[in-house]
This record gives sequence, C-alpha cells and structure tokens, in this order.
Amino acid sequence: MSTDILPEIQTSAGQQTPAQEQRVPLRNDAKPASHSNWWKFCLLLVVCAAVVTSAVVLSPGFLSTPDTGSELTHTITRGDLIVSVIEQGTLESSNNTEILCKVRGFSTVTWVIEGGTTVEPGDELVRLDTKLIEEQLSLTRTNTFEAKSMLERTRADAEKAAIAIDAYVKGRYPSELQDREQQIEVAERNLQVAGKMQAYSNTLFQQGYVTELEVEANAYSLEQAKLELEVRQTQLKVLKDYTRKMRMETMQGNLKATTTKVQSDEAALRMEESRKTRVMQELKDCVITAERSGLVIYPTAEAWKDAPDIAQGVTVRKDQVLLLMPDLSKMQVKVGIHESIIDRVKPGLMARITMPDQTLEAKVTKVASVTRPAGWWTGNVVKYDTIIELPSAERLKPGMSAEVEVIMARHEDVVTIPIAAIVATDEGDFCWVRTTDGTKRRVLKLGDTNDVSIVVTGGVKEGDEVILNPLAHIKEAQDETLKTNDSMLNDRLDATVAAKSGSE
Repeated sequence: MSTDILPEIQTSAGQQTPAQEQRVPLRNDAKPASHSNWWKFCLLLVVCAAVVTSAVVLSPGFLSTPDTGSELTHTITRGDLIVSVIEQGTLESSNNTEILCKVRGFSTVTWVIEGGTTVEPGDELVRLDTKLIEEQLSLTRTNTFEAKSMLERTRADAEKAAIAIDAYVKGRYPSELQDREQQIEVAERNLQVAGKMQAYSNTLFQQGYVTELEVEANAYSLEQAKLELEVRQTQLKVLKDYTRKMRMETMQGNLKATTTKVQSDEAALRMEESRKTRVMQELKDCVITAERSGLVIYPTAEAWKDAPDIAQGVTVRKDQVLLLMPDLSKMQVKVGIHESIIDRVKPGLMARITMPDQTLEAKVTKVASVTRPAGWWTGNVVKYDTIIELPSAERLKPGMSAEVEVIMARHEDVVTIPIAAIVATDEGDFCWVRTTDGTKRRVLKLGDTNDVSIVVTGGVKEGDEVILNPLAHIKEAQDETLKTNDSMLNDRLDATVAAKSGSE
C-alpha cells in the first residue's frame, strides 16, 4: 500500500509540509447513520472535551484569552482526496471441492487428517466409527437370507397352484364328466329295461300269468329308473355349470394370490439386498479418501460455535461438509462492511489487499443484499458480506489474513480542509481564517470526507490560512459550541419531561 500523504500543516513559524494526495481510510466500526453528518460526530467529542475544560476553569477571563499567535494553522490547498474503508478478512477459495459425510444419521470421527496437508488421490482423509454399521450389516444379511427363503416357499406355492389348475382342467374334470355321462347312460338303459318289464308284465297280467302286485312292482321300478336318470342328468348339469366354475375360480384365485405373494417377496428381497448393499457402501464410506490431489483444509466454523466442526471425537451428520479442497487459482477475500456505509460499496469498486508478504489490486465483485446474522459473538454489530476476487498470484492460501481497503470515492484536484479546523453548530459549519485584519469566521459548504479532511465547496479558497482546533484558541468558537450544547441539553430535557408526562 502506498504511504498516506498528510495535508499541509503550517505552524506559526511558517513551516509547511507539501501534500498532493490525501488517503485516510474510514474505519468501519464507528460510523454514524448518515454519511453527510458522520464527521460531526467526531467533532462532537472535541466539543464535549472543550465544554468540560471550560466548566472547571476558575478564572473568569480564561475564555477571553487574546490570540497569542501560537495556534497551529493550515493553508488551504488543492489536491486529491481518497475516501476508503478498511476491514480485516481472510483468504478463501471461490471454488471448493467439498468432502461430505455420506453415512446416514450421526457418526463419530475416529481420525482426521491435519488441515493444510497436501494429498494425492487415494490418501485417507477421514475415518468414522464403524461399530453400528457393522451391526446393521449383520442384521441386513440375516434379513436377506430370510427373505430368500420366504420367496422360494412362495414360488413353490405358486407352482402348485398352477399345476392344480392344469390337473383339474386336463385330468380331474374330464374324469368326473366322463363318470357322470356313463352314469346317465346306465340310468337310460335301466329306464329302457324297466319300461319293457312294465309292458311285458302288463301283457302277462292280461293273460293271467302274473298277479297285479307284480305289475305294480314293475311300475314302481320304472318310476325309480326315471328318477335315477333325472338325478344323473342334474349331477352332470351341476358339474358343467357350477362345480367346474367354482373350482376354477378358487384355484385361479389361489394362483393369483400366490403370484402376488411372489412379487411381494421379490420386492422384499430386493429391499433387503438394497439395504445390505447400502450398508456395505456406508461401511466403505467410513474411510474417506481423496479423489484428486491438492490442499486439504478444515471448513470455517460459525462464529457462535465453541468447538470446530471436524475433529477427532466429534459427531458429524450425513451431508455435512467435513473438509474442503480449494482451487488455489480462484481465491477471494470476504469482509464485513458496516451497515452505515454499505450503500456506498458497489461491485466494481477498486480494492487494495495487503497481506504479510505482498499487496494486490482487485475489485469488489459481490455485495450481499442481506446482512450476516448478528449476535453476542459479533457484539450486535450489523455487517454485510462483501467479496473481492483476487487475481492469480503465488503463495495465496486459504486462511491467510489480509487487510482490505475498498476505495469508495476518489476526488481529484479539489479544495480540502482538515476536520480539526471545523466547528459544527446548529447554525452551520464554521472555520476561522487568519487575515491581515485578524481572525475571521467563515461559513462552510462541505462535501465528501474521510477521517482527516473534507472537500470544501464554499467558504474558503485555496491559500487561506485556517486555525486548527479553534475551540482551544477562539472565544467565538467556544461561544458557538456552548450555545449548541445548551440547545441540545434543552431539547433532551424537553423530551424527558414530555415522556414523563405521557407516562403519568
């Protein structure tokens, strides 16, 4: 970083120090809400000190001490003014290969490689505890064997159901059908014989060879033969129309049920095999190795955490980032910019990054639109993450500390005045200029500023000699400040009284 050039300071003896460019970075931890008035906050501290000093002065003529000519002065000049903000940050890669935990649930780290180690493909990075996974593997193997046994039994039942259908359709049913048809043929022949016997007995009865009882017996035999034939015909009809359908539905239902059970058991077996395969893979994943060569670093833990995210004995979860392998050719630095000046920080602004052994020029590439979480670990300070991508350079490694100076504005060939020469009051901003007729007050019109100087657009001109720290030497400055302080105290008192009256 180039050396800051101080403004010209002229003492009463007339000594001067030349100045061409003023670069005094704004500090990011003490900013008022409005940029146009932030420097007044600094002056207020000086004002308060002067008021306290005046309160303890015993001599009534202390404030009216005449100008002795010993006060410091500054000659107004024209030059460059740079407004910047400085923050501390650390280097990181914008392209990190994440080493994730692939084991489900929570696992305990039994060993982890040291951060900052350069590894080759296949080198071990992390080892996780395997006791629970080994138990799961044993259980899944047992469940897989049981699922295979159940599947084979169900497949056998399905084959039996299919064979039962073929046996009935091709064997049992034709046999029963043939048997019923034969029984009908026998019943028909019996009916014919009974009919002939009835006719023959009637003839013999008319000739007087048989009795009437024999005729009635033959008639009864004929009726019995008819009933027998009807029974056999009914049995054949029931076999064809009902028994066959009922048995076919039952056997086909059994076949469908066992077929579905086969599919269910096959799915159960696939699930158990998948579980076994997954557990076996997780057992392998308990030893994490490098897929490529490079540098291995630990991920940055959150500010509110008391312990690192990865260490021996730490419990980790699935998909947690265990390690990072950064791409050293794509480095960046992330800093937090205070909310009071974040509106002035835009992508494209120049930034100067100073590291222990080198300084780089870069540009702001991204400004967060949402503030980072604030809490006790940040002192409740609200900041926005700002990223500056670094050009390719040697010896850049993640975790290196860096001082980042973001150039928010550059004013060239402007008239500036030191902040120490200004007194801010309710009536305006003033300075006191030494002239041939004595010290004169000037009303100022001010512009942009840094912690030391302010661009002045009216009230003084190049070559004017202004008094530094006028509160210590100019009674008029002290009177103006006292009036401002009295006004502030009265306003505060009125507000307190109003608040108290409202509460009552």
